[in-house]
Amino acid sequence: MKHQLIVTFLGADKAGILGEIASLACSLNCNILDSRLAHYGQDFSFNMILEGSLPAITKAELNLPSLAHKLDLLCMVKRTKHHTKQHLVHLADVEFNGCDAVGIIKDMATLFTHHGIHINAFRQKTVEVTPEEVRVECKMVVSMPQELSIETIEPLYNDFIEQHNLQGSFKEKH
Repeated sequence: MKHQLIVTFLGADKAGILGEIASLACSLNCNILDSRLAHYGQDFSFNMILEGSLPAITKAELNLPSLAHKLDLLCMVKRTKHHTKQHLVHLADVEFNGCDAVGIIKDMATLFTHHGIHINAFRQKTVEVTPEEVRVECKMVVSMPQELSIETIEPLYNDFIEQHNLQGSFKEKH
């Protein structure tokens, strides 16, 4: 039986870090099933899911934090199971802006969750126009279930942004 481990690294971005992490995973007989890397100024975050035998995953749990310490990184690990490959073929760009209100992002995430839509990337900022008016600007990349058509979700999205007095778009990526 294969076991799985979620691993997150966070720290200063330096040349060779990814190679060191991948080399250690390989030496422990673990496969990297999926990963995400993001750069934030001079720092980065790297998330991955490893798969291997029980002894291999146990060794990874013990050795990855030591490697992180050596590389001056923060590291978190957590066991998981039943990971399946994400099929990022049915993607859409979502954008909206308008007067900010508490709960807009939460309500939109709930709408998406109800339809099996996953948020893969997310940017949000608020801009103070006047002391009384704060605007929100948001961009997302979402992955949709293959059976969900843009014709089904777009009207629901448009109703949502209209109800919240926002402007926006929901465009399928090709």
